[in-house]
Amino acid sequence: MRRRTRLLVLLAALTLIPVAPAVASRGSTLQHDADRIRDVGVTGVLARVTDGAGRSRSAVSGEAELGTGRAPRSDGHFRIGSTNKTLVATVVLQLVAERRMGLDDTVEKWLPGFVRGHGNDGRLITVRQLLQHTAGIYDGNFPGMADAAEYHEKRYDVRTEEDVVRAGLSHAPEFAPGTGWSYSNTGYNLVGMVIKAVTGRTWYAEVDRRVVRPLGLRHTYFPGTDPGIALPHANGYTRFAAGEPYTDTTELIDADASGGYISTLADLDRFQRALFGGRLLQAAQLREMTRTVPVDDSTNELWPGARYGLGLFARDLSCGGTVWIPGGDQIGYKTRLGVLTGGRRSAVVSMSTQLFDSVEVAFAQDRAATRLIDRWLCR
Repeated sequence: MRRRTRLLVLLAALTLIPVAPAVASRGSTLQHDADRIRDVGVTGVLARVTDGAGRSRSAVSGEAELGTGRAPRSDGHFRIGSTNKTLVATVVLQLVAERRMGLDDTVEKWLPGFVRGHGNDGRLITVRQLLQHTAGIYDGNFPGMADAAEYHEKRYDVRTEEDVVRAGLSHAPEFAPGTGWSYSNTGYNLVGMVIKAVTGRTWYAEVDRRVVRPLGLRHTYFPGTDPGIALPHANGYTRFAAGEPYTDTTELIDADASGGYISTLADLDRFQRALFGGRLLQAAQLREMTRTVPVDDSTNELWPGARYGLGLFARDLSCGGTVWIPGGDQIGYKTRLGVLTGGRRSAVVSMSTQLFDSVEVAFAQDRAATRLIDRWLCR
């Protein structure tokens, strides 16, 4: 893969970029930072920040639908992309706490004979490795859409976790399990299959039972084969190449364990604060989630010092300390979250646009979102 293409792929792999140190000033408002994201070319921006006392405020910028002049709503729904991976990892760690499975269980234990061929061997891959992207599962066959024509052709395609995993296993692994790091959506589909083998229920039924309902996330749901998004929502747009118009990519059937759920700012903020506040995981399991490994060279080129735990990234804040990032992308939408250890402060940004004009433009979009989050968490 050419370096330019590789960088664009990694920008869609869901994390934040370090920025210059945050400097407090009278003009450094939440609305100002939301507007700066819009000015990069993002059609609609939703942002929410919460302090240590649980006080929240929100800002919106741009349009909910191009050409209407209608502002997006701060309670709008959006696709959360790979924030989904944090939900999946939380379910696995709860099952570990219940002694129903172990992080170092092999895939073979739960899916005997399924991971075989082309150099893939489930006897050598652990659940922990799948969660931290060190299993080597090939992700190059994961379904994607390179242009507007392909989006319109494939947006209603239905596939199962098994379909996705079989496509990945038809190729040799990226590396021997435990010897490298490579972001793998396909690997998380395999985790979804393991959860079903352990519990007898789908991964999303377990997310609903263990996370969504206990936390009262009334606007968070798994869409299944429904391509729409509940109202209210901002339309999602993608610019697939420089000079092209925005393509409305709101409708999509792409709900699997790597990135399926739909949610809102308030619900995602409640989730991340509950997670790091100790309401969802016992201390031992939260330590496992936040035990990080280095990322690969290409990712580190984009985000120096970034690290990966179980289902989420970490990076250093400009003011010192660590921000935990259960963020994600799905066509038409980019979601960036940030929470401090203990859930003391948090931020959520939803952008209803993906910009693939160039590495530089994609980088600028991420950097603008990071600036907002970094500024708030460093207050």
